[in-house]
Amino acid sequence: MPTLGFPEFTRSVMELALGRDSPAIIENRAAGIQTVGGTGAVRLGAELLKRCYNVGVAWCGPVYLSSPCDDSLARTFQAVGIRDVHHYRYWDAEKKSVAVEWLLEDLEAVPEQAVIVLSASGHCPTGADPSQEQWASIAQVMMKRRLFPFFLLPAQGLCSGDPARDAWPLRHFVSLGLELLCAQSFSHNFRLYGERVGSLLLVLKQSATLLALQSQAEDLVRTLWSHPPGGGARVVTTVLNNPAHLAEWRDVVKTMVERGMLVRERLREKLRVLGTPGSWDHLTQQGGMYCYTGLTAKQVAFLANKRHIYLPGNGSLNISALNSRNLDYVAESIHLAMTSNP
Repeated sequence: MPTLGFPEFTRSVMELALGRDSPAIIENRAAGIQTVGGTGAVRLGAELLKRCYNVGVAWCGPVYLSSPCDDSLARTFQAVGIRDVHHYRYWDAEKKSVAVEWLLEDLEAVPEQAVIVLSASGHCPTGADPSQEQWASIAQVMMKRRLFPFFLLPAQGLCSGDPARDAWPLRHFVSLGLELLCAQSFSHNFRLYGERVGSLLLVLKQSATLLALQSQAEDLVRTLWSHPPGGGARVVTTVLNNPAHLAEWRDVVKTMVERGMLVRERLREKLRVLGTPGSWDHLTQQGGMYCYTGLTAKQVAFLANKRHIYLPGNGSLNISALNSRNLDYVAESIHLAMTSNP
């Protein structure tokens, strides 16, 4: 495999994220670099930012992550020497929804030219995403404050069932002429967990600087993994470029999303029938693979110690782990956790 990856793969996944008619692709302002999974894409993006974002100095931040977020994100940026890592408010625990007003308020206060890490869809660990109208407001603040967006697109298609809809925030930012990075992963939506298939998408304002940035990326890749694995990338490329396979993949992705929503609805209804304290409507208002239950750390500990159900301390639940055999038990256990530790 070439250092920057399988060319047909990077072209195909770039078109999947941005759309074939994207002005950035037509004007040759966008490129993809094959990476070792989504984590590899974040790491390469962090390395590029440190080396190239502020030419003439060793750039060390600031980077702003959502609160909450995947714990590994901060460590990935810190591993390349970017120590100036902060968080912006994303989740309203009381309303159990995205705290858009707080988010915009925090973005207005961060230093200009800061890097803002955003989840395009299926936010981990909450499963809650802003609406398109809210994304438009976020984009306006980003433009006004000259902030740099670094998108995460970990499971395109598995949030709404429509790959184009899941990538709408990314495409909207590109349509406004913003430069950005985007870390893509294909472990979940192509079920290639052991193949480590990812891509770092670059979108610039001018095509003249694209080759120079790719050259810097190639130099970095040689020190990180030398050459990316080829098997999974060829599978993704084959599916995306064969009309019959592509149609089948879209149908399967849509089916999986519908199954996940059915599981959410059944869990909410079961909790309602049991009389579990509080409202559980947020379970069906979230999307993607993750569900932010709202359970406290003490309630999570109860589930582990008394019911042998193991969740992260923040109460996040992977919906794909629930099925007809265990859903009733999980619902009853959550009810016990809530009534024993209100």
